[in-house]
Amino acid sequence: MKTIYLRSAVSLVVLATSAFAQTPVISLDPIVVTTARTIEPLVIQTDPKAAAQPIPAHDGADVLKNIPGFAVIRKGGTDGDPMLRGMAGSRLGILVEGESVLGGCGQRMDPPTAYIFPAAYDRITVIKGPQAVRFGPMSPAGAVRFERDFERRDDRGATAFASVTLGDFDRREGVIDLRGGTPTLQGRLAATDAAMDNYTDGDGQEVHAAYQRWSTNGSVAWTPSDDTFIELTAALSDGEAAYADRMMDGARFDRQNAGLRLQHLGLTDWISRTEFQLYVNAVDHVMDNFSQREFRPNMMMPGKTVSNPDRLTYGGRLAFKLDLAAPLSLDVGIDHQSNQHRVRSTRNEDQMSFTTIPRGPDATFHQTGAFIETAYSFSDDIRAYAGARADHWTATDQRSTVRIGMMGMTAPNPTAELERTATLPAAFGRLEFDLGAASTAFVGVGYTQRFPDYWELVSNETLTGLSAFTTAPEKVTQLDIGWLHRRDGFDWSVSAFATQIDDYILIERNVAKPTGMMNRTRAATVTRNIEAESFGGEISLGYRFSETWRSEASIAAVRGTNPTDDLALAQMPPLEGRLGLTYARPTWSAGVLWRVAAAQDRVAVDQGNIVGQDIGPSPAFDVFSLNASWAPTNAVRISAGIDNLFDRTFAEHISRAGSSVAGFVQTTRVNEPGRFAWIKCDFRY
Repeated sequence: MKTIYLRSAVSLVVLATSAFAQTPVISLDPIVVTTARTIEPLVIQTDPKAAAQPIPAHDGADVLKNIPGFAVIRKGGTDGDPMLRGMAGSRLGILVEGESVLGGCGQRMDPPTAYIFPAAYDRITVIKGPQAVRFGPMSPAGAVRFERDFERRDDRGATAFASVTLGDFDRREGVIDLRGGTPTLQGRLAATDAAMDNYTDGDGQEVHAAYQRWSTNGSVAWTPSDDTFIELTAALSDGEAAYADRMMDGARFDRQNAGLRLQHLGLTDWISRTEFQLYVNAVDHVMDNFSQREFRPNMMMPGKTVSNPDRLTYGGRLAFKLDLAAPLSLDVGIDHQSNQHRVRSTRNEDQMSFTTIPRGPDATFHQTGAFIETAYSFSDDIRAYAGARADHWTATDQRSTVRIGMMGMTAPNPTAELERTATLPAAFGRLEFDLGAASTAFVGVGYTQRFPDYWELVSNETLTGLSAFTTAPEKVTQLDIGWLHRRDGFDWSVSAFATQIDDYILIERNVAKPTGMMNRTRAATVTRNIEAESFGGEISLGYRFSETWRSEASIAAVRGTNPTDDLALAQMPPLEGRLGLTYARPTWSAGVLWRVAAAQDRVAVDQGNIVGQDIGPSPAFDVFSLNASWAPTNAVRISAGIDNLFDRTFAEHISRAGSSVAGFVQTTRVNEPGRFAWIKCDFRY
């Protein structure tokens, strides 16, 4: 397989160099090493196809970790959970072209980003904090949108993008994105394939982390005029992944998708844009303890164990942009999402295959929301943005029994068939001030109430009961302030936040609960509400010394407190900084990246969120990396790098705990890869 990818890379270079040798060469953009582009206050955009260091991303979480404020909770080689400003899980909204993709695994083996293949998209937009109501329920940390560009063609034609990546640990990835058509009808086909074997850390210890992933995305769009766009989309993807943090691996990550989008401009004099969308996502996930690792029976899994959760998510959106007066615009609309989660399992696959067992539903969720968002210009230099929405939630507990502990024991579910409903408000307001032609300052306040998710309601107990299905919603208030500046080769972005969360939903493991037998206790994982506070911010700086030299730097910090327990708020990433230096000519560039993370000793052991809990303090570390790129023509770019040049042994503070996997050394956390060399070839036509 690696030989096939290598030949493909060489063929791309030869083809493009010969076909475009007479065309002018465009000016080369350096490899992205420290930050994405801040396009406006609290909004960041990045190109997932751009050359970047560390090695170009293969899943949705991997591509986000290069943006200041983000961290990724390591589990193995793939499918990490992204975290923004110390908030993970459903506190961070993830949208794929406006659609919600929800995983099935009760232990977050398949977060939404596990089903996202970054190179298949044109743009990633991050909105920090509760500062937008147009994209579904307002998440406390913010929203991440993976999007594809669309433009009506002026004439017949086609474009192509292809990429091949090769690296250590048999890392290999191929991407192709084809588009073509006429002014009235056009189509798109994108496919990705990525794989890597187990990697080794800086000490040479092998980590159980191999994966293989593939995806296909297709669409057909009808554009009878410049004002009308109607598109049908479909997607298929699957994969498998080994995990170093648990006793099971992922044998299937199947996703099937279909969608319809419509946009019309100028419906009336005052309705300037109409948007309509429908979608359905079906996720079918399989995990087991034998297909990706040597099977060794133990007390908790004496036989070949398989769990097969699935989730069907469908929804839609109708929105209008209203231009009522020159300085005022409004966005109004409604959106809906429903999802049902089911599961089936076997504890002895040899005697009873999981495929013969009927699926049993355990929870159903429905959400319907209405929103209004406005923008108003007081003058050329002062603007105001505000929005409000209300979401009506319904959740039904369909479990007849609940599991107690890890030994397969069950008990009657005290909340069986309980249907709970809630209507939750959200709102924000923000002022922006232009301080001359090159600077903008802003201040914003957001408030949102977050309905508990599946993992908080279904997977755990409470301190006093066996079901957490009655957990209260979170109530989040956040202040955001900042300053953007761009002038004469010098640019910076500074943003800070302070957050108060009432009824913060905390997940705590190893809580002693009575068994009712001779004063014995058992260890339980519980969901409970606490009070929480956090504050922090991000700084990104860039300075061009000359036409060829440019430096970039970023720093991100977050600090959280749990006043209820008089502890630090768990799962807070440490202070982190990046410094990059690039030398760039029109057709080639070279650069270095130095990443530094401080020690983190503010921990609350066994407390955390649906993704993971604090293990204990973690030491500081720093990593030095090199990169280079060359564009022989305007159609070809070759980039290469060495990540972790000095082969450091380190783990992220918020990494999951290492598990005991047969044939592998168990570590406190899942260690990051050691020295990692890679090369990537991009071709555009």
